[in-house]
Amino acid sequence: MQFTQLKRSFILCLLQAFSFNSQAATVLVAVASNFTKTMTEIAEAFEKATGHSANLAFGSSGKFVSQLENGGPFEVFLAADASNPLKLEKSGLAVDGSRFTYAIGKLVLWSAKPDLVDDQGQILSTGSFTHLALADPKLAPYGAAAMEVMKNLNVLDKLQPLFVLGENIAQTYQFISTGNAELGFIALSQVIGKDGKITEGSGWVVPENLHQPIMQDAVLLKKGEENPAAPALLSFLKSPEAQAIIRKYGYNLAGQP
Repeated sequence: MQFTQLKRSFILCLLQAFSFNSQAATVLVAVASNFTKTMTEIAEAFEKATGHSANLAFGSSGKFVSQLENGGPFEVFLAADASNPLKLEKSGLAVDGSRFTYAIGKLVLWSAKPDLVDDQGQILSTGSFTHLALADPKLAPYGAAAMEVMKNLNVLDKLQPLFVLGENIAQTYQFISTGNAELGFIALSQVIGKDGKITEGSGWVVPENLHQPIMQDAVLLKKGEENPAAPALLSFLKSPEAQAIIRKYGYNLAGQP
C-alpha cells in the first residue's frame, strides 16, 4: 500500500515537472548596457521563479532602436531612457500600454585611480586631466545626462576637446578602467558594491538636480506578444524580488524615495 502511494506521488511529481517544463519559453531581451549586472542577476531569479529563460543582449538604447526599426528579433526592450520605448510604441513596434519605468538611473563621475575624483566633482573645474570618457550622447542616455551636467556646471566648452566617446556605457567603463581616459561619466550600477559604496577607484555621485531624471523604461515589443515568457518577464520586473535586486545596484524605483 505504501509502495503504491509512493509510486503515485512520484508519478505526480514527474507529471508536474513535465508540465512546468513544457510551458517554459525563452524570451529575447534587448538591455541597455548600464543594466548588465542587474539584469543578469534578475534573469537568473526569473528562471528559478517561472521556469522561463531570458536571452540577454546588451548595448546602447539608440543602437537597439535602429536594429528594431530594421527588423531586429527582440521581444522585450529595457532601455536607458523613456523616449526610445515611447518612440517604438508610437511607430507600432511596441505593444500599447505595456511601457513602464523599471528603474531610475544614477550617474557617477568615476576614475580607476584612487583619490583622483573628489566627492564634490571639483576636478571637472580644475581640468587636471587629459581625457574624459562618456557614452555617445546621440546613442546613450547616460551620455546625454553627462552633457547636461557639464553644461549646468559651465564646463562643457572647456572639456569638450578632451572627450573620448564610447558607443555605450559598457565601452565607456572600459576606457576608464584601462586608463585610456583618466576619468569619465558612467552608471553608478557599474561600480557599486554590496555595501552601496563605490568598490574601487574614486567617484562622485552626480546630484540629481544637475540633469533630468534618467527614467529607464521597459516595453513589450510586438514580436513578443505571442511568447508567454515576454509578459512574464515584464511582470517579474515589478516583483519585490526583482525590485530588491534593482535597488541593490544603486537604482531608484519610480514612486519610491
